[in-house]
Amino acid sequence: MSEAMNAATFAAVDLGASSGRVMAGRVGPGTLALEEIRRFPNRPVRVNGTLYWDILGLYGNVLDGLRAAPSGLASIGIDSWAVDYGLLDAEGRLLGNPVHYRDARTDGVMERVRTELGDDLLYRTSGLQFLPFNTIYQLAADDLSRAATLLLVPDLLAYWLTGEAGAERTNASTTGLLDVRDGTWSRDLLDRLDLPAKILPPLREPGSAIGTLRPDVMAETGHGALQVTAVGSHDTASAVAAVPAATERFGYISCGTWSLVGVELDAPVLTEESRKANFTNEGGIDGTVRYLRNVMGLWLLQESLRTWGNPDLPALLAEAARLPGLRSLIDPDDPEFLPPGDMPGRIAAHCRRRGFPEPATRAETVRCVVDSLALAHRVTLRQASRLSGREIEVVHLVGGGSRNDLLCRLTADASGLPVVAGPVEATALGNVLTQARAHGVVAGLAEARALVAATQDLCRYEPSGDEARWREAAVRLGLES
Repeated sequence: MSEAMNAATFAAVDLGASSGRVMAGRVGPGTLALEEIRRFPNRPVRVNGTLYWDILGLYGNVLDGLRAAPSGLASIGIDSWAVDYGLLDAEGRLLGNPVHYRDARTDGVMERVRTELGDDLLYRTSGLQFLPFNTIYQLAADDLSRAATLLLVPDLLAYWLTGEAGAERTNASTTGLLDVRDGTWSRDLLDRLDLPAKILPPLREPGSAIGTLRPDVMAETGHGALQVTAVGSHDTASAVAAVPAATERFGYISCGTWSLVGVELDAPVLTEESRKANFTNEGGIDGTVRYLRNVMGLWLLQESLRTWGNPDLPALLAEAARLPGLRSLIDPDDPEFLPPGDMPGRIAAHCRRRGFPEPATRAETVRCVVDSLALAHRVTLRQASRLSGREIEVVHLVGGGSRNDLLCRLTADASGLPVVAGPVEATALGNVLTQARAHGVVAGLAEARALVAATQDLCRYEPSGDEARWREAAVRLGLES
């Protein structure tokens, strides 16, 4: 059979925290190619003091992208950021725009829940990193009196496309309500928090068929009875599926608004030491565990650029690369950096409090951020390896951050490990490859990763051998002892 006859085209809807895209992916023997159909901003909206996602605007852009997609698609897959959700009433109508995870409504809620239930029970059950915006804490702050169904963002869009409600497992694993030991919704946690179990939909696996397009969506998009396929609907699950790793001894950094830094395992790590280090155990493709920790990521640069009026980032990075390194440092995971606002001002104040020189120029601020992210990558990779027992021989840095030459180079220097940067569109590729597996075009995860390695642009960075300076910087910042 010819290569062309084996190949198929899939649509990937990939929604990030700052932008969304609809991509068409062609997959076949020796073939893996993406075409961008539509890209659009994802801007939160503040109304009466509450920060919302513009979910209807996003859905409209998804429909526009599907309308422009080529005919003959094999299926559609949807992924997005984690933890946020929409509530439906008994008739399936949306009760209100999903609230943004950076909204202040969860201030103090995590601390209250941890006091009531205890860290040991929460971590032993869900295996999740303690983050104030996790779904479990959002629900504890929400009014659920009229809710009949809770749908995480990708599942909500899939519901609007097909009329089928469910919860894809990799994204469900980020809620804090999924029992990491048996893969079911935790009735114990729900009962203890007095949350209604009835609103949680049935779980579905990556690669399973969700349903076909509703008649009105067929008319809207011009496609026929096209199947929507469950993928790793948490964008990091899809990104890790597209890591071009040849062995299991790799670390990964899915680098965008957040840096998700960790290793891939066969079983969760639920030790007391892991809990104290605040590592998370999230679901991956084929029942794997994404053992990782969230690092604040390029949000620090994105919000700085917005504050400055969006100057040219490549020019600032080039100027920052010429400056001396490790002069000004921050802890990217300090909660003060989570909300939107004057990021450069907060960075300067943080440096001052920690005894580091305040960045005096935009380039110095950029250098501070990139140095600090590389240092956080080092610390988190070392912890992930030690806590899991998984040796790391190479680091795969995927996503938008793989285009940041300075960050990739400094991450190699800081970690003392080679860094393979790329692919940039790892999430969309993982989305497409999971669909291709479901349709028999790709045999398995190893074959999918080999296809990524053979077809995508990758760049390898070797460490400079000056790891001692980074170790000293980590000690100065209190990240290592």
